[in-house]
Amino acid sequence: MSRIAKNPVVLPQGVEAQVSGQVVTVKGPKGQASYAVHDAVEVRLEEGALHFAPRDGSRQANALAGTMRSIVNNMVHGVHQGYEKKLVLVGVGYRAQAQGKVLNLTLGFSHPVEFPVPDGVTIETPSQTEIVIKGTDKQVVGQVAANIRRFRPPEPYKGKGVRYADEQISLKEAKKK
Repeated sequence: MSRIAKNPVVLPQGVEAQVSGQVVTVKGPKGQASYAVHDAVEVRLEEGALHFAPRDGSRQANALAGTMRSIVNNMVHGVHQGYEKKLVLVGVGYRAQAQGKVLNLTLGFSHPVEFPVPDGVTIETPSQTEIVIKGTDKQVVGQVAANIRRFRPPEPYKGKGVRYADEQISLKEAKKK
């Protein structure tokens, strides 16, 4: 059995889980999430913890048990504490401003970039060069951050562009005469 699937997902205080068939529903202070677990994986709710096990001994079932456990653990963490990604704009004149369900970006193009904020995600701009993306779904928060970064990824010579707050850019040396 998968080493990851052996560990149960312990439900923290204030988080409730419900298993009906292969669908796991988790409710917490930040919201609720549900996920349909693969048929090759068995899910049990016992004493405030979710246990995952493969239905048969195949390699695919073992791998899926670990994957399903990780996905449900991310759901539990998301409805309890939430996820957050920070982006930093580096460059002269690069600005961001959140207005309702639209993020307005000025990234050195001849036109402003308007990014529509998807449901389940909130975007804040504490300063003109910082973007904070918050939500309960880890995958959606990461994808929104990647989509915003894709507009102007950091370039390797000056480091200008949209980067993650903890990202280190190794700059290339300019061409010598």
